[in-house]
Amino acid sequence: MAKAPKEHKTNALRELDAAGLAHEALFFEAEATMTGEEIARAQGEDPDAVFKTLVTCGKTGEHYVFLVPVVSELDLKKAAAACGEKAVSMVKARELLPLTGYVHGGCSPVGMKKRFDTFVDETAQLFDEIYFSGGKIGCQVRMNPDDLQKLIPFTYADLTV
Repeated sequence: MAKAPKEHKTNALRELDAAGLAHEALFFEAEATMTGEEIARAQGEDPDAVFKTLVTCGKTGEHYVFLVPVVSELDLKKAAAACGEKAVSMVKARELLPLTGYVHGGCSPVGMKKRFDTFVDETAQLFDEIYFSGGKIGCQVRMNPDDLQKLIPFTYADLTV
């Protein structure tokens, strides 16, 4: 398990280190205009194994976190069905930081201000390791999805269009 230098620590990396789960923090230069797929390809990663973290709000006012491959789009109807809501909508970018502690483009499912029900696209089960945001732009975490599930209880579901 590679530990990040102290100056690079995010809430996500601190929480992963504290849990003692095997993971690797990866740092890279990213332009603000780059898509997740472009970043994955630039890093030599399989874009299907790189997951973006999306935060939604249900009709009930509850918030939910979804991880889907960067090459895919979250199907809001499937997402709502997965979490038992009539409908969900994406949280606005300006609401993300106060809600999660993370900015758009650097939102990690690990280390949020509050733990939300989390759902991961079922395709994550196809990989020994997946990638997701390490809590800031230019930082990713690579780890086994089963290990991630030990830290963040989540449900696998069909979530993409």
